Amino acid sequence: MSGFVMPGSLVVLGLGASGEAVAEWALDRAVAGEDVRVTVVDSGRAEALERRAARLVARGATVVLGSDEVPSADLVVASPGIPPHSALMRSAHALGVPVISEIELAYRVSRAAWVAVTGTNGKTTTTALIAHLLREAGFAAEPCGNFGPPAIRVAAEAGTAGIIVAEVSSFQLSLVDEFHPRVAVLLNITPDHLDYHGTMEAYTGDKARIFARQTSSDVAVIDVDDPGSAALVDAVEDLGVPVTRVSHSACAARCACVDEGMLVVDDGVTRSPLLPVGDLPIRGEHNVSNALAAAAAAVAVGAGHEAIARGLRGFTPIAHRLEPVGVVSGVEYFNDSKATNPDAVLKALTAFADRPVVLLLGGRNKGVDLRPLASVVAVRAREVVVFGEAADELEAAFAGAGRGVLRATGLEEAVFRAAEAAELGDAVVLSPGCTSFDEFSDYAERGDRFKGLVAHLGRADER
Repeated sequence: MSGFVMPGSLVVLGLGASGEAVAEWALDRAVAGEDVRVTVVDSGRAEALERRAARLVARGATVVLGSDEVPSADLVVASPGIPPHSALMRSAHALGVPVISEIELAYRVSRAAWVAVTGTNGKTTTTALIAHLLREAGFAAEPCGNFGPPAIRVAAEAGTAGIIVAEVSSFQLSLVDEFHPRVAVLLNITPDHLDYHGTMEAYTGDKARIFARQTSSDVAVIDVDDPGSAALVDAVEDLGVPVTRVSHSACAARCACVDEGMLVVDDGVTRSPLLPVGDLPIRGEHNVSNALAAAAAAVAVGAGHEAIARGLRGFTPIAHRLEPVGVVSGVEYFNDSKATNPDAVLKALTAFADRPVVLLLGGRNKGVDLRPLASVVAVRAREVVVFGEAADELEAAFAGAGRGVLRATGLEEAVFRAAEAAELGDAVVLSPGCTSFDEFSDYAERGDRFKGLVAHLGRADER
């Protein structure tokens, strides 16, 4: 292990996937002979939590459900998504002991080099793509975080020769201290999670923490086409950190850009063309940016240009990110359930150029103004179906844009209304712009349900 010293008493806040993984890791250390007592506290009491709790109690943990009181501890590890203003988090901070995120714990435990990816949108695709490119170049790269297994599991197993490629959210970054990625990637910063952070300034500040520990020996990869991320370039360079700029057009020294239709990476010494934009297997202008950022990160680690080009050509789109799921009656369906904020929806629409789109929007809003989204979609989409908790807010936003919408109570009805409205050659796109928590446990469950509904449409069409 690294120089991390196991606390005598560890409290885990939240019994989601990452909380359970932290508790299991600590219990494994106890079995290995380390003196640690593990307590898990979650304010919920759902059936899934009860099942997880039973497994951990059988291994020797103390689990408290339905409570906001945090017992005394030497270290508290908070799961992502527990708001800083919640009673549970306030109780943890009142103890006067360190409260850190799972990603911070994983970093402290690990001995491997880290590549960390953050941004409002594109994190998952870019994380998966970096790991893919590094593996293509012969590195032992393991993706983790919001994409892949929890970071603590990967960190505990990766040796000094490995590279950990982590998708890192603003929730996780808000509770880091020593976290120091060798390569830090910032894709974009647009309004999101304002119900959690309160202000854009706080949200941006937490995103910027990805660079806080970097030095002149590290590399920051920043998309300068996005105003939110571009605004941080000067501050990062003031830290002495070399910055690789990502842009569709600005091809200066030390950049990743598009030059005469080619993806190009310039490491400050050599400018290398990789492949034509049209050869990328992932759709949309935003995925050109994601590919450039991934290539720049891979170069920073030491991957060769030929391996990167080969990896870019061979990358397959991942689930719930503009995932093609079927063609029914001449209409193509796409699952973009991971698009949980308006900016992600707008980026997804660039994948369809002038093709007619029937767009499914809805779920639970995160405190974001939906009117700017409606003003663009009102012009771009041939038909819009709104559903879920945000349906009233979306309908009002589109009314303000002078456009009517079709309305559904939930996802199932929304899919069938979209199928009725779609015409030959249309694309029906689930890119909801909201979280799934009004109807599903997460975006993946929502996306899987969408795929099942499309499959049902296909079977009905065959009869």
